[in-house]
Amino acid sequence: MMRRRTFITLLGGAAAAWPLAARAQQPMPVVAFLRSETQTDVPQDRVTAFRQGLKEAGFVEGQNVAIEIHFSGDQRLPLLVADLLRRQVAVIVANTPSALAAKAATTTVPIVFVTGGDPVRIGLVARLNRPGGNVTGISFMSVELTAKQLGLLREVRPGAAPVGVLVDPKWPLTKPFVSELRAAALAIGQQLIVVDVSSDHEIETAFTTLVQRGADALIWGPGAGLFPLRERVVSLAARHRIPALYVLRDYVVAGGLMSYGTSVSEANRQAGIYAGRILKGEKPGDLPVMLPTKFELVINLKAAKQLGLDVPPGVLAITDEVIE
Repeated sequence: MMRRRTFITLLGGAAAAWPLAARAQQPMPVVAFLRSETQTDVPQDRVTAFRQGLKEAGFVEGQNVAIEIHFSGDQRLPLLVADLLRRQVAVIVANTPSALAAKAATTTVPIVFVTGGDPVRIGLVARLNRPGGNVTGISFMSVELTAKQLGLLREVRPGAAPVGVLVDPKWPLTKPFVSELRAAALAIGQQLIVVDVSSDHEIETAFTTLVQRGADALIWGPGAGLFPLRERVVSLAARHRIPALYVLRDYVVAGGLMSYGTSVSEANRQAGIYAGRILKGEKPGDLPVMLPTKFELVINLKAAKQLGLDVPPGVLAITDEVIE
């Protein structure tokens, strides 16, 4: 009887293990993290935050999910998206141009975007609360912050001189960004000088144009295409002694004067969480687009000193991070 009971116990244990073995042999779902820049242009903290979000949702790379990181220029995006769809990835997590390319290519594969604009306005979703379809995501709404950014810049650099605005004409959010900024400037009687910058060799000319036309401050527009130029633009702003405000904290870390916006790393973490929820069975169309709840003002006091600026106490009082 002892041997028979032992045999039955072993048989039962083996039978219970079969489904586990079968599951282990099944391929892990693949989540594609897709960006429209080259790998060297994307800060590692964006990718790290995305992985952290997936982990918080219960998915660890190599254990129960496979993660593919893809970097591509805008022109190659359709081909890359087509390849991902052909290989039946489970979820695509993408920045603005990549998400637009993916949305144009599929109505079934879930897409989680991370964008700095209004996702309804740029055509990613029909509604924020219940997007419907196969697309949802995170917006850090940099475009809609222009009035506050312009006001902060003018507090640090008061005056009636024109404010220069450098933008990437190819970036999907540039048109709404300039439109919002012009409306904010009109409301306070502020003149703007908007200059397009598409590549590194155009930056010198752009700054020369701003100086010749009398700009005494600068707003550096959003865009992944402009991000790799951050150290160059920070250096030129310092050389021409033009106080500049940026959308992203990364520019202030690189030596720029100030930034006002929300955390892009946090947006990517939330995108990872959303990807995990979709892997668990939730539909992207039922997940509301997440909007930022906190905005951060970052000021580099060393840059201010080099520019001969005294940051007003009222601005310092609301600053979230001071870089000495």
